[in-house]
Formats: sequence, structure tokens, C-alpha cells
Amino acid sequence: MGFVGRDEELGVLDHHYSLGKFQMIVVYGRRRVGKTALLSKFCEERPTLWFTAKEQSAAMNLRGFSSEARRFFGETEDSGPFRTWEDAFSYVARKAKEEKRRFVFVFDEFPYAASVEPGLPSVLQIAIDHQFKDTRVMMILCGSNEGFMEGKVLGYHSPLYGRRNAQIQLKPFDLFDACRMMPGNADWKDRIQYYAVFGGTPYYLEQIDSAMTFQENVMVQCFSQSGLLYQEPMMLLRQELREPAAYSSVLDAIGSGRTRPKEIAEYAGVEQNAIGAYLRTLEQLKIIERQVPFGENPIRSRKGLWKLRDPFFAYWYRFVAPSTQMIDARRGRAAGRIGTEGPAFDTYVGQQFETMCLQWLLKHYDDGQDEFVPTDMGKWWGNDPMRREQADIDIVMADSFNHKVLLGECKWRENVNETETIDTLKSRSPLVKEAGERILYLFTKHPASETTRRKATLEENLHLVDAEHMLS
Repeated sequence: MGFVGRDEELGVLDHHYSLGKFQMIVVYGRRRVGKTALLSKFCEERPTLWFTAKEQSAAMNLRGFSSEARRFFGETEDSGPFRTWEDAFSYVARKAKEEKRRFVFVFDEFPYAASVEPGLPSVLQIAIDHQFKDTRVMMILCGSNEGFMEGKVLGYHSPLYGRRNAQIQLKPFDLFDACRMMPGNADWKDRIQYYAVFGGTPYYLEQIDSAMTFQENVMVQCFSQSGLLYQEPMMLLRQELREPAAYSSVLDAIGSGRTRPKEIAEYAGVEQNAIGAYLRTLEQLKIIERQVPFGENPIRSRKGLWKLRDPFFAYWYRFVAPSTQMIDARRGRAAGRIGTEGPAFDTYVGQQFETMCLQWLLKHYDDGQDEFVPTDMGKWWGNDPMRREQADIDIVMADSFNHKVLLGECKWRENVNETETIDTLKSRSPLVKEAGERILYLFTKHPASETTRRKATLEENLHLVDAEHMLS
């Protein structure tokens, strides 16, 4: 499969390369998200010194870098490795000045090298300030450990603070770029379901086999001992965290429907006074997120709920984690049927469908138009004092420039009482205190009835969108 998406990120890299002078760019993002593919695409027609650090000793990383550097400049490796990183960087900078050519210097998995050589960021900072700044090198520091990259490279207290010219935090694809990686024979329903399971992580999407159905693909990858993604979340946690089992228990709690710190801690068997640290760490890894009702202060609100942010983690902890004993006993197909069809799976897809609808709205109201400019977004839940019941609104978006508020309801069901759903959305509109003209959206699995469509043509601010239309 060819390279997909990342136009904005490639544009940033192209721009800084075109400047022709020293530039230092930081690229980071979680594993499997496509950092190497992005940089490989950018570098494919440009001279590149590329070094990937490994989880090994400082001496071995320095030895590997020495070999790559000497090879890039056409020298033999007879001289052996550099004695220090200072010598290594000095060599590259000196050769860059001598040759006066523009080239890219990629230091991939920088956190691995720095973890066994804590002074490496300081050494690189000195090399940038005193040697590289007078070269035409485009330096790219890349890493998968987002906490390290944000703290030790981009952070205010980092020696490298202020040296970067740009940073790119690579995120998973949205629904629409993800669909470009899916088989051409996948219909609209399959595409929605694939995204609900695998999310926008390119590596996961690459595993989809066009010769198999949606159910078969998920069965093979997730519900088989030999499946490539069967152990994936635990492998990622082991690579990123010191207590993977404890963090997995926390994710298990959230995946099973626990959303508040107290109930998460009780389910996971974690001390109440420690759960906050676990949640913050997982939040930094972009695996979970804390949501508060639209319009409330995220810091002060006591209504915050924790949810799994990444679709694949959400799917895995909802369906795969509870089934590991069955899978290990070679009864994975029975568990896989629950995780690919039926009411529980449809409910799960419906939850992910809300995120897809939000992505569609952001794409629909893209830059370049001023009809509606999303400045804040989320969902709302709370008490409906008129009906004396708990209520929620799936999507709330505000446009503070044009004083408009968009409210959306998302229904991934075979049958929807469209009139009742629209009337309920209208009645709940005052519950969102944001002032402004109301715009209403109803998102459904199948196209709305002819009667409902006729009604919508008479209401300027009522819009009907079905799943197939979203992907057209």
C-alpha cells in the first residue's frame, strides 16, 4: 500500500527544508502511528543521514551512529567509533560545513539514546549552538515516548528548549484518511466498523486483508493467539510504563464502563490516593481522556468522566481482554462473534460513531468558510429540570465568532424514531447555556425517511446525515 495522508505534516517539513539554513524539527507520537513512514516519504529524494537508536547501551548506540555517519559521508569505518557524542556531532557539523550541501539528519528514537546517556540533550544543545547553527543541515529529532519528547526535548527546563524551529505531534488518522487505507471492496458499513475497531493507527489498518470479511479480519488479528494485535495493548504498555499490569487493570476498569476515579480504583485494585497518577500518565499517552459537560470548567468540574480515547484500546478492553482465557483455550471464534456482531458490538460502534460524526462536522466546516467556525466542542450531560431526568446531547459545538451553537444526535441503529429524536434534541437545546442561534444535526446509520427529509427542507437549521453520506 502506498503512502497515505499526512499532507499537512509533509508541508511543514517541505517548508523548513526549503529555507536552506539550519533547522531543528521535533517529530513525535505514539508507536505505530506512522512517524517512520512520514519521514521516509519526506526523505526519499533528499540526501539523509538516518540513525535509529535502540534499547541498548550508550556505547552500542554511539558505535551504530559512528558507522552510519561515516558511511553517509563516504568514509570507511576503519577509524572505529567516536569516543563521545561530542566528537560524533562535531564530525557531522564539520563535514556539513566542508561540503556546504543541504541534507537531512534524522535522529530516530532519540529517547532510547538519551535514556542511557542522560547528558545527551545537553551535548546536542551545545553542538547546535556552536556548530550546527552555521550549517545547512535540517535536523529531525524523532521519538515514540511522548512524555520524554514533551518534557526532555520540548519542555521549558530542557537544554534543547528554544532550539526547535517546529514540532509535529503525529496523531492517528481520522475516519476519512483511515478509509484510504482500507480495502476497496469494503462498503460503508465495513469502513465504519473497521474504524471503530482499529481506529486511525496506520499499522493496525495495514493488517486488514482484502480477501477476508470484516468479521474474519477482526477474528484473525484480535481473537487468535497468533493474531498480530492480540497482545498489542499490553506490548505497548510494557514498552512505555514500569507497571504495565497495574495500568492495564485501570484500562480494564474503564473499558468495562467505570468512569469515575473512585470506581476505577476499586475495580482495578489500585489505592485511591494513587489512581490520579495512573490516570494522568495514561492521559499523557493519549490512551484515555477526561470529559466534562460542554460549558463547564475542566479543572473545577466535578462531573468529569474518564473514557478510552483510542478506538483500538477501547475495543480491546471491551471485547478482547475479557475473552483472553477463551482465546488461549482456542475458543476465540466464540468470543469473536460477540465482538463483531450483535447488540453489544452495535452499542460499542454507536459510541465510536459519535466521534466519527464529530470528525465529519470538523471536515464539513473546514477552514476557508465562515458559515460556522467551530471554536469549542464536546458533549453535554446533566439534569433536565423540566422533565426531572438525566439527559445528554451527543455533540455540542460552539462558534463564538458567529454566535451559533450546533447540537447533534448520533444514532447507529437499524430503526430510529426520527421525529421523536429531533423533538427531543430541540427540547434539550436550552440545557446548553451557550447563547446563540441553534443548528441541529441528526446522524443516522441509514438515510432518513422521505417524510423526515421533507420536514427538514422546511427547517433551515435542521440537517440530516447518514453514515454512507458521511463517507461519500
